[in-house]
Amino acid sequence: MSAEAVKGAGESLFRNKFFQTILLSNVLLQIGIWVRNFAILMYVTDKTNEDPFAISLMGFVEFLPIFVFSFIGGTFADRWKPRLTMIWCDFLSAVSVFVVLITLIYGSWHMVYFATFISAILSQFSQPSAMKLFKQHVPAEQLQSAMAMFQSLIAIFMVLGPSLGVISYQKFGIEVSIGVMGVAFLLSAVVLFRIPRDREVERTETADKGRFWQDLKDGFAYVWRSPVLKSLGGTFALAGTAVGIAQTLGLFIVLERLNQPKEFLQYMLMVNGIAMLIGGGGVMVLAKKVSPQKLLALGILLSSLCMIGVGLSTSIPITLVLQFISGLGFPMIQIGISTMILQWSQEAYVGRVNGVLTPMFMGMMVIMTLVAGQLKLVFPLVGIYCTAGVIMFIGMLLLIPLFKHKPVAAQVKEQLVAGD
Repeated sequence: MSAEAVKGAGESLFRNKFFQTILLSNVLLQIGIWVRNFAILMYVTDKTNEDPFAISLMGFVEFLPIFVFSFIGGTFADRWKPRLTMIWCDFLSAVSVFVVLITLIYGSWHMVYFATFISAILSQFSQPSAMKLFKQHVPAEQLQSAMAMFQSLIAIFMVLGPSLGVISYQKFGIEVSIGVMGVAFLLSAVVLFRIPRDREVERTETADKGRFWQDLKDGFAYVWRSPVLKSLGGTFALAGTAVGIAQTLGLFIVLERLNQPKEFLQYMLMVNGIAMLIGGGGVMVLAKKVSPQKLLALGILLSSLCMIGVGLSTSIPITLVLQFISGLGFPMIQIGISTMILQWSQEAYVGRVNGVLTPMFMGMMVIMTLVAGQLKLVFPLVGIYCTAGVIMFIGMLLLIPLFKHKPVAAQVKEQLVAGD
């Protein structure tokens, strides 16, 4: 894809009112999320004197709701109006944060876990609704470019977010940090009113409450019938296992392998985020040349090798280089996953496909975030990281048979051409 083509695709997307709005909303959400992630992490670390279980519990309360509610949220995303669903989710997230803030001021510090817990639940209704809106408002040929730009925005916050969270906590304390989080969610809800109104859904028998469980069952059946989506689920489960370990124990790489203070973790993530920004731009160039399944496989391969390297390294420069390389691959993973889900799913099933596949990743991630702290008490950190890297590599191997498959839209187009 030429530079002119990339520029043209970008200009076209930025004229799209939906895309403008979803980017602005995501900026606000990223501010809230990163302040939450790092301010609360620093707070819990200080309160518990770097207790591994307390730190891993942060990941557990964040990802357990994702596993439990993803099926339900994905199914309702196909039944509810996605725009209104996203607005209500951000609004309720803001309300829950302010409730936690009041409780924190007058009650127990443990309520910070509750803020993460509620936010994670609501995201399972909002995220598949956003995917459905992408399917509705972004042309199929621009989906991979749109996901690349969206990922580039996330990468910017991978650079700025950790410092934002740490500075907020160190300068203003946990109360102000949680307040910032609530305001960010509230503003995001307001911004989302700019999205074009939802299509009116015809009220039929399928919209009845009694049909919910049938809709959920149909979502599982739809994924099971698709060889691409089924293999993607296996890759998700293995990748979730590896990422759950690495993400939870990243702080101990800083403390034990690199002998640095806990605040050094923000610099590792900043390097990772800079690479993600570069990688997101690279994917935009490759969007028309590389299939999403090959893009995903390459990203997972880089992540698996770097995960092993980070576990083995005791050198700060080497670890930072590996973080950078891993960051280059992360946009490939995110963009490849999102594009595959959208391209291999009919619009009526986008929410449910997302709801079925996400727990494959998050379910294993939840288990490992809870178990990782205990594993570290028994096994050496190096061995745990190397095992995680091997598991990630096996997940990549599952994608190789999918290289020959074409998206649903492309298959239909070929059939029409053949019929003519």
